[in-house]
Amino acid sequence: MIDLRRLRCFLVVSDELHFGRAATRLHMSQPPLTRQISALETQLGFRLFDRSSCSVTLTTAGQHFLPYARSVLEQVELAANVSRQLATGSVGNLALGYASSIALSDIFSAAIQTFCLAHPQVQLNVEEGASSQQFAQLIDGRLDIGLSRMPPPAEASEIEATCLDNEPLIAAIPSDSLLARQAQLTLAELSAYPLIAFPTDYGSGLNQIIDALYRRHALTPLPGPKGKQITSIIALVAAGRGVAVVPQCTQALAKHGVTYRPLAEPEASAPLLLLTRKHERSPLVRAFGEIIRQTAQKQPATSVLPA
Repeated sequence: MIDLRRLRCFLVVSDELHFGRAATRLHMSQPPLTRQISALETQLGFRLFDRSSCSVTLTTAGQHFLPYARSVLEQVELAANVSRQLATGSVGNLALGYASSIALSDIFSAAIQTFCLAHPQVQLNVEEGASSQQFAQLIDGRLDIGLSRMPPPAEASEIEATCLDNEPLIAAIPSDSLLARQAQLTLAELSAYPLIAFPTDYGSGLNQIIDALYRRHALTPLPGPKGKQITSIIALVAAGRGVAVVPQCTQALAKHGVTYRPLAEPEASAPLLLLTRKHERSPLVRAFGEIIRQTAQKQPATSVLPA
């Protein structure tokens, strides 16, 4: 293995073609520099310089070897720079999973924008999926971060959940419904209409929250059609197929034929959870986590849009 210090000595001498000036640039005396060059020549098996009392010149072999030596040191410096950037989270890849309704949150979009501006060389990959899918994806490394409505189960002890926000739930109803005439709705009033939700086997955290809310008030919703995305649920509401209980951020989907109304039940809310692996050491994960926490703290509360 060639000693990198000797290669640096060789490059400086080849630049200066003078051992005294090269030694000054290298902050060393001339005899040790001469020994470094001699040792490199011995290791390579050929002379690098022709030396006389008047001049120093590169040999033919030295001229041929020079660009390769320079390339090696440039690659070493590049590797050092990349390692520093990786250590500080300046470059790399970050895999972010999110539940369907979370994509409509101002916290989600603002955090991504801030992170990408602060880390322009990081490749951020986002993947939409049910909350329940994120636990296994985090554990096996397919995801670095999850944004979920569902806390991790007891068996997913490797996952840590941080609550960023507790978002009010609102009713999405057809605009031509009698319900649209009211300023506020109760779950009891909604229970007379088919409830449009995610499929039962989809693993939706929002489904769990809504089901628990209905049970708490001793209500059983009428089964309605299913949608795998929040956009398809709202489209079904617009088609008059039923009503939906959705996070407040869903009103960003101002679709014709849909009216949003607040719920009377004060406990009707859905958390926005940041999921990470416990004892996570990745600087990129820590950086995104800090940004989204700060973003959540700065977000003002929003109100339900009028019809």
